[in-house]
Amino acid sequence: MIRIAKLTDYAIVLLTYVARDRDRGVHNARDLAAESHLPLPTVSKVLKSLSRGGLLVSHRGATGGYGLAKPADAISVAEIIAAMEGPVALTECSTNCPGVCEIEKVCPVRRNWRSINAVVLRSLENLTLSDMAEPLPKPSVGRARERPARPVLTLLAKR
Repeated sequence: MIRIAKLTDYAIVLLTYVARDRDRGVHNARDLAAESHLPLPTVSKVLKSLSRGGLLVSHRGATGGYGLAKPADAISVAEIIAAMEGPVALTECSTNCPGVCEIEKVCPVRRNWRSINAVVLRSLENLTLSDMAEPLPKPSVGRARERPARPVLTLLAKR
């Protein structure tokens, strides 16, 4: 199963709270923990990682906290994942680190995996924090049964 880490999911959740409330400017960990219903130590850990990754700017002082380092529409989901987990790579050979895989030189599917990784990466790069901060409309119950939902990657690839 291909899955992002729980802390990365939380990072996206926390960043959407920051992006949605742009007028506030600075958000502290305690308020974000209360809004998101996540434990304060987890929120603090995620915010520090996002700050080290260059997505948040830390403001010190009594009224300090965190703010977005750039506009929400300029932050891609790929950047968020990279800040939390490192580069997006579905397989070891999808990275730009030669020699990681034992069969790299003779692998018959390496090129295919790199192509798949490129499509996934492009989709994640085209999806922004601003997109994630906007709630999707709820499908009607009748329509959901009539038509199966299209995979997210298909929708993203058509952007």
